[in-house]
This record gives sequence, C-alpha cells and structure tokens, in this order.
Amino acid sequence: MNAIQKIWYWIYPSTDEHKWFPVVWLPFMIWFFIDPIWWQHRTPLLVIGNTIFGLVFIWLYLYAFSHREPYRLYATIAMLVMAACLVPTSNGAVCGLFIYAIAAGAFTTNRSRVIALMGIDLGLLGLYSYHLRLPLVFWGSMLLLIVLVGVANHLGAVAHCAGEELRKADAEIEHLAKVAERERIARDLHDLLGHTLSLITLKAELARKLVDRDPQRAKEEMLDVERSSRAALADVREAISGYRGEGLAAELIRARKTLETAGIAVNSDIAEVPLSPAQETVLALALREAVTNVVRHAQAQECDLRLQRNEDFCTLEIADDGRGADAPEGNGLRGMRERLEALGGSLQRQSRAGTRLVIQLPLSHPIAPTARALGTPVATAAPALRN
Repeated sequence: MNAIQKIWYWIYPSTDEHKWFPVVWLPFMIWFFIDPIWWQHRTPLLVIGNTIFGLVFIWLYLYAFSHREPYRLYATIAMLVMAACLVPTSNGAVCGLFIYAIAAGAFTTNRSRVIALMGIDLGLLGLYSYHLRLPLVFWGSMLLLIVLVGVANHLGAVAHCAGEELRKADAEIEHLAKVAERERIARDLHDLLGHTLSLITLKAELARKLVDRDPQRAKEEMLDVERSSRAALADVREAISGYRGEGLAAELIRARKTLETAGIAVNSDIAEVPLSPAQETVLALALREAVTNVVRHAQAQECDLRLQRNEDFCTLEIADDGRGADAPEGNGLRGMRERLEALGGSLQRQSRAGTRLVIQLPLSHPIAPTARALGTPVATAAPALRN
C-alpha cells in the first residue's frame, strides 16, 4: 500500500462492497472550489478559507458513510451546521451542500431519523429561500432533489442491510451444514470401520502367532482377514455413494432455508424420482442457480418448488411471483441450459406474472431413488428481514 492509498484509507476507511457509492458524487463538488474565480472581492485568505471549508465538508461526508451510528449522525449534523452557516454568505449559491448532507444522513434504516433530517434540511432551505429571495424554480428544484436523494439513499440502506443479513444467514447455514456433514461422516465411518478394523487387527495377531504352530489355522484366519477387509471396503464405497446421492435432497433443504431467510414463502411438492448421479448433480446446480436468482433479483413474496416424474421424464419447476424479466439469459442460465442439454434435457423460462423455470430430464436409465420427498406440500411464510 503506497502513501496515497494510506492517506485515502485514513480519510475514508470503508471496506464495504458499496464503498464507491458515495464517492461517485464527489466530482460535483468541484464547483465549490472554482466558485471563488467569479468573486468580485476575493482575497487569498478567503480562497484558502473556502478551500479548507470544502475539504472539511468532504471529509465529514465520507466519514458519515464509513462509520456506524451514532458517529454518522454526528457527521451529518456537522454538515448541516456548516451548510447553514455558509449559505447566507454566498447568497444561496452553495445550497447544494444540503443535498450532500441529506445523502449522508439518509443512508440508514432508521426511517424516523431520515424524516427528521429531511425536515431540518428542507426547513433550512425554505428559510434561506425566503430571506434571500431565491427564485421559486431554484428553490423547487432543490426541494425535489433533497427529497429524491433522501428517499433513494434510505431505500438503498434498507436493501443493503437486508442483503448483508441474507449473506450472513446463508453463510451460517452453509457452515452448519458442513459441520453436520463432517460429524455424520465421522460417525458413519466409526460405525462402519471401528468394529471391522478391530476384528482385522485381532485376527492378524492371531495368525502371526499360529503361523509356525498351526499353519492351516493361520491360513484360515488370514482368509477371514481378507473377507473382513473386502466387506469393510464395500461398506465404505456404499457410504461414499450415499453421500454423493444425497446432493439434490440436501440442495432442496438448503433452497428452502435460503428462501425463508430472505422472507419468501415456500410451497414445496417433492416426489421420489429415480436419478443417476450425473442427473442429480445437474438438477442440484440448476436449483441452486434458480433460487439464487429469485433471492437476488425477483423481489418475490412466494416461491414454488416442485419435483415430479411424468412418464419417462423428471420435471423440476421453480416459480416465483416476483417482478419477472425479459432480459437476455446470463451466464448462470446459459451454463444451466448447456449442462441440461448435455444429458438430453431442456430448460424453459416464462416471465409473465413472475418467473417460472421448467427443467426436464429424460429418465432413460432409472436407478434407486436418490431425491427423497421432503414431506407433504406446505407453504411456509418466513418472517421478513429486519431493517
């Protein structure tokens, strides 16, 4: 990290993924620093003072976005005070500072605070507009900008908070699933191999002791060791096959938890369907991609998950009541379609009154069912994320 990066990090120590959101508006502050060019009675001292004032104001603006409450509120109040002190001396020319103040102050999920700050901002604007006889068009445009920026930043903060909680919950679910899987593997391997390995050890020791005294008995014991080891190997292979075969069932459970965490009600109708390991893997990946799209883009309230068998086809359907979209397919959907077509399957997308994905795979080589039902169809309304 070079010196410039260190200085910038000291001014704006944000590591958030949206850290560049407030920075993109700073170029509009250039008018504040070049405004002294048109002053009739400018002096070096006034120009220096104006520059220092602007730099302090920008620092407070960045400070508000990179720190938590109550420091964000303190910075916003300081910005309002600075703007209120400077507007009368500039005859209203720097009223744009009020927009920066509400942009910083409204980036919070506290609706009451946003309304209060917006009221103070508009009150100061109205007071100065009246006393300074500012044009009605100027006053009206400033009012509109303050309201739009305040509402937009507040909604952006709410969406950002919901996304953060969703990511944390999803990470926690994934961590718990991994821990549970490790515990299950350890438990199953202990149950499968503990007794068998102990038996093999005892028989090997017995055969070693009998090899000189009773070679025939030692040979029989070694045959038992061979049979036991082969049986243990078969048990391990069966266990590993079982872990791989539960991919779609585990993904269905994960999909339900993810949707419920996002505040989306889930209706599930999951039937037993015979699937090969390749088919199960493709369906699990398709389900994960579809649920991710519902959570991130659909703005849905309800989602249906259905897995059925129709004659010689397996049908997976994911439908939501969100906003829908006619946009071209992204990389996720294209990859999903390519994997399905490689197995002779198909993908259909409908975007009327929400989005519906219908995935079909041929069941030309049925094997033992691996996608087990999750229970009777239910509709679970998950609590909404906290703001």
